[in-house]
Amino acid sequence: MASQYVTAPFAANPQLSRGRCWREPESQTRSPFERDRDRIIHSTGFRRLKGKTQVFIAHEGDHFRTRLTHSLEVAQIARSVSRRLGLNEDLAEACALAHDLGHPPFGHTGEHVLAECMKPWGGFDHNAQTLRLLTRLERKYPSFDGLNLTWETLEGTCKHNGPMLQPGVALDTLAPVWTHLNAEFDLDLTTFASSEAQVASVADDIAYNNHDIDDALTGGIFTLSELCEAVPLVANVFASVQVDYPDLERSRVQGEVIRRLIGIWVRDLLDETRRRIARFNPHSVEHVRALPQALVGFSEEMTAEASLLRQFLYTKMYRHWKMNRARSKARRIIRELFEAFLNEPDTLPPVWHDRHSDNPAKAARLVCDYIAGMTDDFAIDEHRRLFNIDRTL
Repeated sequence: MASQYVTAPFAANPQLSRGRCWREPESQTRSPFERDRDRIIHSTGFRRLKGKTQVFIAHEGDHFRTRLTHSLEVAQIARSVSRRLGLNEDLAEACALAHDLGHPPFGHTGEHVLAECMKPWGGFDHNAQTLRLLTRLERKYPSFDGLNLTWETLEGTCKHNGPMLQPGVALDTLAPVWTHLNAEFDLDLTTFASSEAQVASVADDIAYNNHDIDDALTGGIFTLSELCEAVPLVANVFASVQVDYPDLERSRVQGEVIRRLIGIWVRDLLDETRRRIARFNPHSVEHVRALPQALVGFSEEMTAEASLLRQFLYTKMYRHWKMNRARSKARRIIRELFEAFLNEPDTLPPVWHDRHSDNPAKAARLVCDYIAGMTDDFAIDEHRRLFNIDRTL
């Protein structure tokens, strides 16, 4: 059941899907890509995103983004852009909803600590962990582990940032999860992904660049005046809002600035992508995969504006002393949990201890999987249960 909005000749056609690892009867009411999206939404990993850090730790305030609300915003932008480009909205939405499933608690800080802890045993990467969750760690279906998603959704999850391998480079240079999956279900890692997966990737950029501004302003990390001084794009938008609404209260000014910024990013993305479509004239999804560059993307001017914004956010937000304190606590929690569970596997909950192996690499990966699946609050509580000697707990 292809979407009524799919018109581009290079859009992914669900009726021509390369299928799933495990054969299943097709749904009578949903296309394969719709089914993928729905399985992602109903997964345990997706629900846990509500308690995982985007930038602010999840319990620091009710109005800050979490990985879940971020993923929903990415999916909304991806669906809207895909509709305007004549692409398959269901595939774009599935890729968008799945893209952060592998993030551990405490955002990139948790990822960096797990990568250090797992260095002797294959490392840790949230994109690879997403694939582990989608293909192994979700355990709810009777005939297979994982969600048994289509080739196209898995491809989009793997290659949303572009080809993972240059032609001629050995597959074993990648993390083991990629090589194992590719051996079972060749994802053609030397090519670009579909246009829909590329849309999901740039929708991620639009979402986090703008909602990080919103959250930082709400959290008092920096002021709108400071941001305008550093980023001309924001200054121009702020000036236009002041002209249109000279007496508007500050909270509404902030909301209107963010709304207009998202619109500018989306319009630039659509304009630049249409220029590339006119240049390359892709006639199929396979043609898109074989192009020398991504078909979907921003103009050089918008890319430069994004770079200015990211520099400002890195200095003023991501390295703010409040953020540094939160990261410091998060590092200790993740590292101490990993060391405790690795050295004392009998402290793992029974369902995890039952899977324990005497093989050091497998034992470390098991501990890593357990920690990576935690929400922020659960990690804090597990740490308290293991290390707090207060006998009232």
